[in-house]
Amino acid sequence: MRTLGVAVVGFGWMGRVHTQAYTRVLHHFPDPPVRSRLVVVADDVPGRAEEAAERYGFETATRDWREVAADPRVGAVSVTAPNFLHREIGVAMAEAGKHLWIEKPVGLGADDARAVAAAAAAAGVWGTVGFNYRNAPAVAAARELIAAGEIGRVTHVRVRLFSDYAAHPESALTWRYERARGGSGVLGDLASHGVDLARHLLGEIDSLAADTAVFLRERARPAGATAGHARAVGGEPGAVENDDYVSCLLRFASGARGVLEACRVSVGEQNSYGFEIHGTTGALFWDFRRMGELGVCRGTGYQDQPVSTVHVGPGHGAYGAFQPGAANAMGYDDLKVIEAHHFLRSLTEGTAHGACLADAVAAATALDAMARSAEERRWVALPGVSPPADRHAG
Repeated sequence: MRTLGVAVVGFGWMGRVHTQAYTRVLHHFPDPPVRSRLVVVADDVPGRAEEAAERYGFETATRDWREVAADPRVGAVSVTAPNFLHREIGVAMAEAGKHLWIEKPVGLGADDARAVAAAAAAAGVWGTVGFNYRNAPAVAAARELIAAGEIGRVTHVRVRLFSDYAAHPESALTWRYERARGGSGVLGDLASHGVDLARHLLGEIDSLAADTAVFLRERARPAGATAGHARAVGGEPGAVENDDYVSCLLRFASGARGVLEACRVSVGEQNSYGFEIHGTTGALFWDFRRMGELGVCRGTGYQDQPVSTVHVGPGHGAYGAFQPGAANAMGYDDLKVIEAHHFLRSLTEGTAHGACLADAVAAATALDAMARSAEERRWVALPGVSPPADRHAG
């Protein structure tokens, strides 16, 4: 079997998740199109790359991601660095002929996402994007039910992404809260997932109207390097420059309507992500915290029609690669294993399995429109953002 040298750039939590996903692909998909080999890990925090190499078996560790671009052993790169580095690293890796598995939102805005997509298309390399929630088997089941007309014509949807990861007033003022490094805040971090789920299930968004807010306007600067959502006590205070909250009305090209709401400072909410989709004859309900369950309402009763809980199992998405029977639990990291498998298939076959860079461009275009709508207090029409027919990187 062909072996592909892979590298991971940025080794915080998501870098670890990508690394473990590469190593697990063969465990769950016994006939992968290519076998990955951990070649290089790069992180500019002193000692972090060396620790990752020792723990996970990378052949080389470096603090300079440019060494990854120049390394002939590397055929594919996971870009899990902060948002402000996505464009520079993504373009450089593509120009060096490396396939990309890059985390959302692919930069600070649509211009960055388009630049990475254009570089990948010009170089003829593949780009997979980390919109992992679409990989949940229950989401795959929901998409099939919608496509088959099982809930009639979709009329409206509500997508929510609530979290408390930034709710503590002592949360450190990391790059996530700076516009120059973290972009649009909760829009890029959480709402990007919501836009991708909405598009994946219901098709293109035609126009939108949004409102945003910053609820915790000041945080303390950390004394040193941070990982995850660290706290800082007594540090120099600084302004939060991007949004904690967004609510958005959506109009889809199909005629359906939607509401998307996301917040990173929702006290009492931990990873409360999900959707409610209503059609003319039924409805679908999904909560990430009960990932293997799909609420399904369908029939001919219209009024007082019951909702059944379907426990997904083999035959729904990639569930069968992980568990032998329905209602055996899957987890977040499993979704990234599916994503890694999609990436390896896509770069081998040259066609999309899972989210690609065109999806990142579409999501970023919607997020930019949300920011503009909130600033100008008006509806904003989205330009044509449909991915190319072959769903390739450009």
